[in-house]
Amino acid sequence: MSTQYKELLSLTMNHADLHVERINEVVLAYFRYAMLSHRWERKEPLLHDIEGMVIYDLEPVNGTPKLQSFCKVARDAGIRWAWSDTCCIDKSNNVELQESVNTMFVWYRHSALTIIYLSDVSPSSKSGTLARSAWNGRSWTVQEFLAPKVVRFYQKDWSLYLDDRTPNHKDSITIMQELAHATGIDPQALVAFHPGMRGAREKLQWASTRATTRQEDTAYSLFGIFGVHLPVIYGEKKHNALGRLLEAIVARSGDITALDWVGKSSEFNSCLPADITPYQIPPCTFQSLSENDIQTAVSLLQHTAAVELVSDIYTQLYNMSAPRFSNCRLRLPCIVFPVTEVRRGRNGDQTTYVTYDVKANGLGDLQITTADKLNQSSRTRPSRRTLFLVRPWDRSLLELPDFADDSQSVDDFTLPGSPSCDSLAEFPAEHGPYDSESHSRGLRLIVHLGQPFAAFLLAQQWGGEYKRIASDHDIIAKVKDITSVRDMMDIRILEIL
Repeated sequence: MSTQYKELLSLTMNHADLHVERINEVVLAYFRYAMLSHRWERKEPLLHDIEGMVIYDLEPVNGTPKLQSFCKVARDAGIRWAWSDTCCIDKSNNVELQESVNTMFVWYRHSALTIIYLSDVSPSSKSGTLARSAWNGRSWTVQEFLAPKVVRFYQKDWSLYLDDRTPNHKDSITIMQELAHATGIDPQALVAFHPGMRGAREKLQWASTRATTRQEDTAYSLFGIFGVHLPVIYGEKKHNALGRLLEAIVARSGDITALDWVGKSSEFNSCLPADITPYQIPPCTFQSLSENDIQTAVSLLQHTAAVELVSDIYTQLYNMSAPRFSNCRLRLPCIVFPVTEVRRGRNGDQTTYVTYDVKANGLGDLQITTADKLNQSSRTRPSRRTLFLVRPWDRSLLELPDFADDSQSVDDFTLPGSPSCDSLAEFPAEHGPYDSESHSRGLRLIVHLGQPFAAFLLAQQWGGEYKRIASDHDIIAKVKDITSVRDMMDIRILEIL
């Protein structure tokens, strides 16, 4: 019955001579909508509770007052449409549920305003209270504050948080600094986040301390952040849901940082964690070599490393394919170091974790603590179970220009099922780039391969595949002799279950 709707109807039906831009302007202004980000509480109103009803005529019981206040705040902001997840998704309709989970990031992105309600923050609260709110501990709320361009935080009585009257709280330095400190997310990402695979390990860390009511939502709540569209299968359990997400990240981006974790292996694949909590611990990092250090090492190698060997290892690694998942199996390109000796360490009487002294061809001696039982072996008495310490191949060590930009544009959004923006460009595989002028680059690669790295311990299975043996700490390995290039030349693609 509004005059705005009548104007809209008149423009679209009776004024064909008007510019499309003017029609679009009216349409967009009329259909601006607000989104609600909140923590679910008991007895939230559902679709069947409000369908066909006037919101303000409903009895103010349970979660209805929150819905009424949300609509009033949106209306007072000049917005005619309001969306709340509890009553705007028909969860009994599987098709609608699938679309909603996979498209929710985009809906928040295009909202005119996202209203964030902190039901446990009192009006008298001081700066820092937001961090302690239950809202800040939920998994779904990560995308709900990253996706929108305009957000405003409201306290329990629906007054503005900290009485901050900035039209957009993403422009509030105080609130954004508090949110950055509470979440560990860079302030720039909070204000201008772009979904995609880049920085996968860091994004997983953001979500690693958060909770969900349904275990599968740990993974489902991250679909939009990574820009992926995957089936929603409630009942599949968290290890399968998270496994499918991590599989998509590794397979589409070639980024192996999601494999960098310490803890219990997943039933989905032994190279993946059983849940998201291991990502709380930052990935293992090593001090970068200075350019002077690299040049010094290159000069040493020029007199000791055979040109043919340097050329061969560079070409092999250049042409190595990206990691690939298929049917829960990971085809992982890596440099292999066969384990030659395994002996129980001094604390070998522990019942849960046992420390082993491990030797491998080309590597310095290691200690590995694991709950898996490793048979003792030596060169003279080898174990029937083949063990490898491997270095997963990281293409960045080639020092090639990075032309990839996987940030998905949700402003020009395409519906689920369209070609993915995150598809991985094929690596050149037919011809290696190595020639006499590339010898220096090959030597630089050898220098990088000679630095410490986070290794995986793999055990061969009866079918020839491998499984990762999880350790309770990072396995830090190092090549014994950087000039012994031959020790780094066992390059393979291993199939890991």
